[in-house]
Amino acid sequence: MKNILLPTDFSENAYNALEYAVQLFENEDCIFHLLNTYTPVVYDIPPFADGNATLMLEEITRKNSENGLNEVEKKLKEKFNNPKQVFEQHSALNLFVSEVKALVKERKIDLIVMGTKGATGAKEIFLGTNTMHTIKNVNCAVIAVPESFSLEKPQEILFPTDFRFSLKNKYFPLLRSLCTYNMARLNILNIYYGEPLVPAQEKMKDALDSYFKNNAHLFHITENLDVIEAVDEFQIRHKINFLVMVQNKHSFFENILFKPVIKQLVFHTNVPFMVIPSQERLKD
Repeated sequence: MKNILLPTDFSENAYNALEYAVQLFENEDCIFHLLNTYTPVVYDIPPFADGNATLMLEEITRKNSENGLNEVEKKLKEKFNNPKQVFEQHSALNLFVSEVKALVKERKIDLIVMGTKGATGAKEIFLGTNTMHTIKNVNCAVIAVPESFSLEKPQEILFPTDFRFSLKNKYFPLLRSLCTYNMARLNILNIYYGEPLVPAQEKMKDALDSYFKNNAHLFHITENLDVIEAVDEFQIRHKINFLVMVQNKHSFFENILFKPVIKQLVFHTNVPFMVIPSQERLKD
């Protein structure tokens, strides 16, 4: 049974991601862990500065969080009514990433599914702040669902890679199962920088070919030196509706997502985007 973490801030974007997850895994036994974190505002002026007032604010915020989770669970159950799916609620007075890390460890979370931006997210940012921090700091696979993305089961999956990863990674079976359950084709894209693949990369390419032997898959090469443009153009040309990357340390992926000039980023994914932490990160 899969344990899937579904964070929500009760925004429409967050709820859209929850619906996507419930439908994506409709044929599998799953426990969906609904999470809302809250940090009550502490006022430093009368009459809110005393301890009793602070406790009252915390209690109100806690109840709002719990009521919100109850409402979300009710809506999902009424709309989908899937006996394979169980829901657990987690309302926590904690920083978001700290609580996610704790739940991933305590509940053996297999996957996190969340929206790409929250209720106050800025449109120029590639992924919402919480999503960015989760990908960067939590060693768990994450599917980021764009705002207002309507469910399309993965049919054409794009996997840009430099063939520098390990197939021992515990999240690759998840990718293979997504291909299998949805009869999807995996498009494996390598960006050519003027140098041929070294033997280790060729070996990984062959291993990948064998690993997905029972799934439709194709290898592609592009000479576009800009990774962002290469992925963007491939998405449009091949009608990709799911994107996956391995987050290697110091890889082009790190440069795309976490460089300081992120506001200048021209690539905005409009399809669900799964990020798999590298084997090296999982050992940390």
